[in-house]
Amino acid sequence: MLVGGLQKTSLLDYPKKIAAIVFTHGCNFRCPYCHNPELVEAYHESLDEKYVLDFLATRKGKLDGIVVTGGEPCLQKDLPDFMQQVKDMGFCIKLDTNGSQYPMLETVVNRGLADYIAMDIKAPLKKYESVVCTNVNLQNIEKSIKLIMSSGADYEFRTTVTQELLNPDDFDEIGKMVSGAKKYFIQKFVASKVLNQEFMEAHPFPDAEIEAAENYLKQHGVVEVNHR
Repeated sequence: MLVGGLQKTSLLDYPKKIAAIVFTHGCNFRCPYCHNPELVEAYHESLDEKYVLDFLATRKGKLDGIVVTGGEPCLQKDLPDFMQQVKDMGFCIKLDTNGSQYPMLETVVNRGLADYIAMDIKAPLKKYESVVCTNVNLQNIEKSIKLIMSSGADYEFRTTVTQELLNPDDFDEIGKMVSGAKKYFIQKFVASKVLNQEFMEAHPFPDAEIEAAENYLKQHGVVEVNHR
């Protein structure tokens, strides 16, 4: 795997667990608000996978699990083998994904490698390509949502919101995409690091618009809706 970084401890990224975070290089999306822009390109100057596994071997009994994030981890052809090695050490695994690489996600799910899956839903389907700034196989997005909801793993869906890209009414369509989902987070855009520097001036949803978006999701049977 192309490992772009390792955060050795996190109390925030894996719900109710102490975890390390493994960052992978490379993403097929170009979301202008991306907060990990240094990971978008698939650089080959990466951490040795063995270094990561050796570190995890020293953390047995101290960490509950790991988060595999990116970039887009499902672009990594060695992802299942890496996750299996981590599982064999006794760790739980949370996988962050944009859902675009359905065949790899299906492999991970079918092998029972992900205990928790967090999928970013970027927009209603009609706006997807304009938000992620590239071509998208929209069928893969839809199939990934259904796969995650039926996987038996714990999961969440989430959307980062800015007024430049989305409006509250978009969550009526998004709600239809995830009808009956267990958990959804609406994430306020924070201008820290971005891929497109123009988005340092982007505007997050005000509270009233977040509430309106949450109401749309609830109308479509999403069980738990929160913002952060």
